[in-house]
Amino acid sequence: MSTRSTASFRAAAVPLIAAFALTGGLLTACSSSAVADPVALSTRSQAHSHAGQGSDLPAASAEASLYSAMRTLWDQHMAWTWSTVVAFAEDSPALDPTIARLLANQADIGDAIAPFYGEDAAAQLTELLQTHITLAVPVLTAAEAGDTDALDAALDDWYANARDIADFLAAANHAWAKRDLRDMMETHITQTTAYAAAVLAGDYESAIATFDEAQAHMAEMADMLSAGLIAQFLERF
Repeated sequence: MSTRSTASFRAAAVPLIAAFALTGGLLTACSSSAVADPVALSTRSQAHSHAGQGSDLPAASAEASLYSAMRTLWDQHMAWTWSTVVAFAEDSPALDPTIARLLANQADIGDAIAPFYGEDAAAQLTELLQTHITLAVPVLTAAEAGDTDALDAALDDWYANARDIADFLAAANHAWAKRDLRDMMETHITQTTAYAAAVLAGDYESAIATFDEAQAHMAEMADMLSAGLIAQFLERF
């Protein structure tokens, strides 16, 4: 799936930023020590068909477990992001615990690569993913202050972090093409921005439709990550 231009990304981000600024809300970050085991996580999900595999794939296979677990992690990412946006829009007391759970998911995703790339790599990915959340703070601060220059700089940082995440993964596994990963991450940001803006505008019908697209896109990215791990560590599967 192709990504939008930087200009389009900014255009999509402005309504979200403005809505956030109007309510005066700020996201807060927290650290997480949660550990995600890709195989263990799969016990709560059903094996599904994926590229190169038939619908009769044994549920107990290592490949099916990885695909299922990766989908679970990114599904949780989508669910808690949506919950965070809704809690924020409603000024709900659930906001802080929901943000904490969302950031814990970033650690879960980071830790999921530890069995393949080690604890240091897991920590690096977690830091990149949690930075992806905390970079919302300067964006919101600049929007609230009406500082256009600071807002542009904050958006540049947010966008650059998405590239950093893609580039980190691409460097770890050549089965993941850098351009493909960048497109995946950039599209994820744009879709998230679009449905969040709709939620904050009270247009839940549009928000849900866009979220469905974003969730399908994230499932595609999860499968892409699983396929790359299997290709690189074929002896484990």
